[in-house]
Amino acid sequence: MRMTTVLSQLLGLKRTGVRGLEWGPEGLIADVVPSTRVPRCSGCERKARRVYDRYEGRLWRHLDLAGMKLQLRYTMRRVRCRRCGVRVEWVPWAMSGSWFTFEFEDHVGYLAQRCDQSTVSTLMRIGWQSVGKIIERVVERHGDADRLDGLSIIGVDELSYRRHHEYVTVVIDHVEARVVWARPGKSAETLKAFFEELGPERCAQLEAVTIDMSKAFIKAITEASPKAKLIFDRFHVQRLAHDALDKVRRDEFRTIEDPKRKKKLKKTRWALQKNPWNLTPAEERKLSTVQKTNRRLYRAYLLKEALLGILDRRQVNVAREKLEDWIRWALRSQLQPFRKLARTVRKHIEGILAYVSTGLSNGRTEALNGKARTITRRSYGFHSAYSLIAMLFLCCGNIRLWPVRRYPQNHPLNL
Repeated sequence: MRMTTVLSQLLGLKRTGVRGLEWGPEGLIADVVPSTRVPRCSGCERKARRVYDRYEGRLWRHLDLAGMKLQLRYTMRRVRCRRCGVRVEWVPWAMSGSWFTFEFEDHVGYLAQRCDQSTVSTLMRIGWQSVGKIIERVVERHGDADRLDGLSIIGVDELSYRRHHEYVTVVIDHVEARVVWARPGKSAETLKAFFEELGPERCAQLEAVTIDMSKAFIKAITEASPKAKLIFDRFHVQRLAHDALDKVRRDEFRTIEDPKRKKKLKKTRWALQKNPWNLTPAEERKLSTVQKTNRRLYRAYLLKEALLGILDRRQVNVAREKLEDWIRWALRSQLQPFRKLARTVRKHIEGILAYVSTGLSNGRTEALNGKARTITRRSYGFHSAYSLIAMLFLCCGNIRLWPVRRYPQNHPLNL
């Protein structure tokens, strides 16, 4: 077998011929040429027979060969395209403007999905910033041409990526469980940019949007897609109830002067917050002590449990009646945190009942946000919101990458 044929099999490059191999200052250099004789424009990929000039010795980094750094070398031509003007020619092994081959970038993308950026930089022997640029190109190449097409049920949430309250607004598709849009900021104007990209026709196709009770998000959604059903996250409402209960507990502890009564309130936080069926025997005794010694705190506990029980219901009409009764009870309770919560629930009652009727919540959004926070911690933070957004699309956008493996052309495992 000829040496150039062996090299072609080892490199595995499509529509590319290998002319030779030699030692370079940093490793191996393979001379390659496109299989097409007539050059093509890198902008429109149309044939462009008129060559403007040439650039000797252009190099692209390829996957290592036997542990040695391997680069591809080719005399690049600039062509005069009728549509695009003077552009560099298209090559089948790399994207225009990139110094790395497609397979090298895909391998970097696969590693970036599973480990931190510094490890990828060290393992692949490239610059830390080069990893970020490669990730952006991998997302552009492997992501959907239009991520916003076919959306019917979406979730909106914000993600903190740096200190000093720097946020990214994230939109996910509930049906396919993937991130479809992200942009720095968390204001109404930020979310309006999403609906502007979506367009009026696709906005009209939205059936439901799950959100927390953010006024900015509510305003943007109701203006852009008034027919979409607003569904307030059940766990956000539940957390408001837990926070109100904890505030009552702290207020009671501060106002009680009797040391014995104060002592009985110690270590009651988790007994009050946990579900009744998850209580340990010691926590059950604590809860029983609260019932006997502090009626205000036990009333707050009952209000919390009653609201959670209403959210577990599936009959909307029954849930509406129970929720209205709960609001009246909370307003009469003489517990300021629960009176405030009752007014919030009354203001957003339709969105809360929409959860009861559909069963949809921001749980899937929070799960993807949890994965995004893992990515942030793994990367030890991001200097730019757009670097985080590229990683979100790479790791949470249903982009499937595999480590590059090489087999003979007719091998059944050849990818």
